[in-house]
Amino acid sequence: QVHLVESGGGLVQVGGSLRLSCTVSGGTFSTYGMGWFRQAPGKEREFVQGIARNGGGTATADSVKGRFTISRDNAKNTMYLQMNNQKPTVTANYYCAARAGMVSRSTPYSYDYWGQGTQVTVSS
Repeated sequence: QVHLVESGGGLVQVGGSLRLSCTVSGGTFSTYGMGWFRQAPGKEREFVQGIARNGGGTATADSVKGRFTISRDNAKNTMYLQMNNQKPTVTANYYCAARAGMVSRSTPYSYDYWGQGTQVTVSS
């Protein structure tokens, strides 16, 4: 059974930085396209960034371009999300997701496995 565990969430000030991690177990991490999503209270889950299984291609939502960076280390079965210059609008639960395929996708239903989420709260 594949398990995804997010970590690194917490409280961050507007303009600050935070790095999230997602560690995968029970499957072959290097065969999964991966993605980060977020969901604020009362809103739908939205795509943030995705990365291909070999790390060679990424996709980014317009709302985070230039501020967030996705990466992965297949030797450590871990994906990262570096979040810089935080804005108040990004307070949400952040989820990582894995799909059996080469590339990432921006739609939640494209993913096979999900983590439980980690809360990121931006304070002003």
